[in-house]
Amino acid sequence: MMISALIPAFNEEKTIGNVISVLKSCKKIDEILVINDGSEDDTSDIAKSYNIEVIDLECNLGKGGAICKGLEVSKGDIMLILDADLIGLKQKHIYDLINPIIYDNVDMTTGIFANGRITTDIAQKFAPFLSGQRAIKKYILDDINNLEITRYGFEIALTRYCDKHDVVVQEVPLNNLTHIMKEEKMGLYKGARARLKMYMDIVKTFSSNNS
Repeated sequence: MMISALIPAFNEEKTIGNVISVLKSCKKIDEILVINDGSEDDTSDIAKSYNIEVIDLECNLGKGGAICKGLEVSKGDIMLILDADLIGLKQKHIYDLINPIIYDNVDMTTGIFANGRITTDIAQKFAPFLSGQRAIKKYILDDINNLEITRYGFEIALTRYCDKHDVVVQEVPLNNLTHIMKEEKMGLYKGARARLKMYMDIVKTFSSNNS
């Protein structure tokens, strides 16, 4: 059973290197793909310096579109999907996400931040379905209609599909892990606008008819 790690990334030059480094240290990860989603910084060059495959997209497609580009070339039976802006990622987090699928009767795991930062912990405690850290059997992703247009509603599309099709899902606490918030990356005004756009993508996906 082959495991591929997909990392969609947009302007994540400050954190992408550490995420890749941790993945490369995990023996169970067979393939690492970074999907550079139209970044304007050094995200692509930094990722390529780790001698992994990087897919460079000319324009920003959003998370759903970027992940679909990765799925087109990935070889794995299990997809590990991680955000590129994680802080504190360790090998244990990776194994906690993939082991239930390898060894137990689980189809997808959802990682929930715990003891990282209050702001991100609370957000995921009340909305675990928005977590970007997942391990999932590839056939499930292949079966979801219009996944490429979900943008930041990607996680909602996954959650809806799993609920509808009785997919076995397990939530996994990811202790001492967090990520950089949009307001921290872009400043308060631009970050707030980006967050609003993300919420609009989520609402749009909620109202769609994805299988």
